[in-house]
Amino acid sequence: MENLNLLINNYYNWLKEKTDFKKISNYYKITTPYLDRHNDYIQIYLKKENDNFILTDDSYTIEDLIQSGCNIDTPNRKKLLQIVLNGYGVSLHNEELFVKANNDNFPLKKHNLIQAILAVNDMFYLTKPNIENLFFEDVKNWFDVSDIRYSERVSFMGHSGYPRMFDFLISKSKNAPERIIKTVNNPRKASADNIILEWLDTKEIRPENSKAYTIINNREKTVSSSIIEALQNYDITPIKFNEIDRYKQELAA
Repeated sequence: MENLNLLINNYYNWLKEKTDFKKISNYYKITTPYLDRHNDYIQIYLKKENDNFILTDDSYTIEDLIQSGCNIDTPNRKKLLQIVLNGYGVSLHNEELFVKANNDNFPLKKHNLIQAILAVNDMFYLTKPNIENLFFEDVKNWFDVSDIRYSERVSFMGHSGYPRMFDFLISKSKNAPERIIKTVNNPRKASADNIILEWLDTKEIRPENSKAYTIINNREKTVSSSIIEALQNYDITPIKFNEIDRYKQELAA
């Protein structure tokens, strides 16, 4: 427990040190240490509004996906986008992602906006205009066909006090413990690092024998062995989607 607290505290101290604020006109540009799918640092913008603040991505996240050929204008994708944003308490206006904050909840709201940007980036990346299903939906459909019970888009308050969202929860049974699952559409080191932190922050407040899994989309991109090893080092079971049938019995138990 002490080591976990130290790890989490060190991580958030690192975030503070690596986050840069720069004033631009009426806004502050905040450069975070999180990387987007282009391996650029994610930037958000802060504006004072009376006694509160507005934090926004200035429409970058969704506009970038659209310009890359990703169509998010189908009913299924719109619905899933809204579910993701609702889970983080993030609002959407046209293509802009934003939150309203005050002095007390500013760190939490900033965290939620960044996590929403990361989730939207990952979920919709590589989704071609003529393909209806997202990777999340492909995994969900596989669960349904395999008769695996689950809850989707579940959120737990982590040990840090920040909410942690996972894609699926399979409740414990008499034969198996609770299983918490995150899907990864675009497997990168930054994705693995974020999942590891989320699991470390969550595992202490879940039942002792809870297990974590990551289902990885490897249909269009090779998964680096270093990503697999990093997840395994923190007791997270990586599942490549083209090998998922091997885990049917384990997940259905």
